[in-house]
Parts: sequence; C-alpha cells; structure tokens
Amino acid sequence: MKKHHIKVVELFAGVGGFRIGLEKASDAYDTIWNNQWEPSTVRQDASIIYQARFGSKGHSNKDINTIKTSIIPNHDLLVGGFPCQDYSVAASLSRSGGIEGKKGVLWWQIYRILNEKGEKRPKYIFFENVDRLLKSPANQRGRDFAIILASLADLGYVVEWRIINAGEYGMPQKRSRTYIVGYQKGSVIARKIETMEEWVRNSGVMAQAFKFNPKANTEAVFDINGSVQEVSDLFNKGKKDGPFRNAGLMMDRHVYTVDAEAVYTGQRMTLGDILIDEELVPEEFFISEEDLSKWKYEKGAKKIERVAKGGFRYLFSEGGMTFPDNLNQPSRTIITGEGGKSPSRFKHVVQTKSGRYRRLTPIELERLNMFPDNHTLCLGVSDGRRAFLMGNALVCGVVEQIGKSLYHFIYDE
Repeated sequence: MKKHHIKVVELFAGVGGFRIGLEKASDAYDTIWNNQWEPSTVRQDASIIYQARFGSKGHSNKDINTIKTSIIPNHDLLVGGFPCQDYSVAASLSRSGGIEGKKGVLWWQIYRILNEKGEKRPKYIFFENVDRLLKSPANQRGRDFAIILASLADLGYVVEWRIINAGEYGMPQKRSRTYIVGYQKGSVIARKIETMEEWVRNSGVMAQAFKFNPKANTEAVFDINGSVQEVSDLFNKGKKDGPFRNAGLMMDRHVYTVDAEAVYTGQRMTLGDILIDEELVPEEFFISEEDLSKWKYEKGAKKIERVAKGGFRYLFSEGGMTFPDNLNQPSRTIITGEGGKSPSRFKHVVQTKSGRYRRLTPIELERLNMFPDNHTLCLGVSDGRRAFLMGNALVCGVVEQIGKSLYHFIYDE
C-alpha cells in the first residue's frame, strides 16, 4: 500500500508531460483520469500515444466541452497545460484575441469543472501556459491573467505563479513558460503562508523548487476588484504596461508580485549533451549540399522589400540566427514547425563531428523536453507529427521539481 496517495486528474494531457514529471517526482502521484482531444484533426495522435504509454483506463478522448463534471472522478490535484493558441508567441499579440479567442475559452472549462465539483473540488491545482499569458492581450495588458486569478479566488484558491525558463535551471532547452499552482484556503499548504512577500521570495512552493533573487524596484502590490466581467472590461485599461511580474502570489484577490532572476549552481545540460551518435541518424535528417545555401539564407540577416495591401512599400528586416546551433548551450525553444525537410529560420540545425549539417531527430526533441526516448514513437505517427507534439509539450523536468516541492509541502517530508 502506498504511504501517501495524491489522486491526479490531467486535462489537455497532450502526450502526458505532466504525468511523466509528477510520477518522477513521487510515486504518491496517481493519475486516475485524463482527457486529451485535438479539435482540428481526425486522427488523434496525442491521445493514441498517451494510451500506448499509460493504458486506456481512465483516458478520455472527447471534447472537454461535452464532458459532464459528474463523470470526472473526485481528485486531490487538477493539472493541465490549457491551450494557448490565441495568445501564444506564434501569433502577434495584437491580433491574438487573448482569453476571449476560440481556444482561450478552454480556460472556462477548467473553471466549470472546479465550480461544479463544489465542496469536492480538488485541494490543489497546477497549470502551465505560455509566458505571454501575464501580458496579454496587447490592448489591455494583464487582463487574461487577472481574469484567471479572480475566478480562482472566487472558488477559494490561493494562487502562486512563476515564469520559469528551463534552460536557466540546468535543463537542456531554453523554454520559458508560466507555471501556476493553487491551494484551497484551509488546505495544509495554504495554512503555511505567513506573509505573501516571504512566501514568494523564499519559503513558498515555487521559491523552494526554483530559487531566485528578486530584481530591485520591481515589486508591485495591488487588488483585483469587481466581478469577473468587470475585471474583463476594466482591469488595467488604458495603461501601457501590465502589472504582473514573473513571480507572485494572489490571496483573496490581493496580489504581491516581483521580478525573479534565476539562481542555479547545479549541473547544466546543453544541446550537445542530448545528441545521438552521427551513425545512428537516418540519412533524411542530413542537409544536402544543394540545400545548404537555402538554410543559410533562411538563417541569415535580411532586408526584403514588401508591398502592403494598400500598395504601400516597406522594408521587412530580420537579424541573423546562430548557424549551426550552439552545442555548448541549452537549445533554443523548440516549436511545432520543427519537423520536415524544408529550410526554415526556426528549425534547429547541428553540425556533426564529420562536418555535415543535420536537423534534430524525434528522440533528440523528446530529450530537449526531458521525455523518455521514443515516447512518441507509435504506429502511424510521422516524424513531423512527433516534432509537432514536442513543440507543443512542456519540459517534464520543471513539472518534476514543482511536483517534489508540492509533495514536500503537503506531507512535510
């Protein structure tokens, strides 16, 4: 029998990054139900892979909008990387629609489940999103995050957040994401908070998992007032900058926030550390001599004359990218378009010992997110699709560290 048992429900599960990270953190974490549904595809690759790795017991491959809360088992911890297409770095912020955009609406599915669970709602929550969340949308910076905090406060949660760049804490990829943890008021963790400032800076779940130094003169203290609708309409309206810093705590709609600079002295992994031997790389990942110039052009600095809709001519310019990628640093952020042979500015290219240039293989992309080798290897799932799934995934090592900290705070061990 397990000494401790934390029942987990995983929403927007992807290929199971939260589950892998939590199970590495402690065998107390037990994912009893999970949901993964990709609305825009017929073939549900992520769901297929998830079931292949973890079994189909407790797995749901249905649109979360259609699932009644009553069929979701009661649980201790709700986790999920709720979709962020509408305010992700990939779309320009001004046209990204924020939380009101089509996919952003999925936040309200999390809210619905927590709300409808009533007294049985989980004591703890743990979510992941893009770092841009704290500043979106462009015309009312911070509104989306204020809506999330206000709606969680109204459900009785104390909420802590940090933007964590995995590469700054020894992990092999510079991937910056917002991590959000919440504790029901009255829960064992919430009762440990003495002052908000001390919790955020030193003693809290996030500060213990990922140590930092607060940046001078970046503190802010404020309240999120009004109904959720009023927050949506009025929060930070007409101001140029958002009020949320990259670390903070919200309690009863009162916010303490400060900018954090990573403190880390442990071992560091680099892009070079995760590469497989050159002789094991399939030929299709190598770049031919004739294609090399196209790759160099894509990666290089350029100024291109373009014509806008109204006939207005302008110069489009972009700086050069490091080519090939630096093997002695953590990798750049991997994106969903990482797969495929076509030359691209954003895909990673490494130079092998023999001097040849090549793209990254699916195993290497998995390693950059700290997944087990061949986690996404599944019948009928193409290499390009595997790359796409890793571009959407989180770094399991970050979840593992936060999972260890949560466990420690719940059980004092």
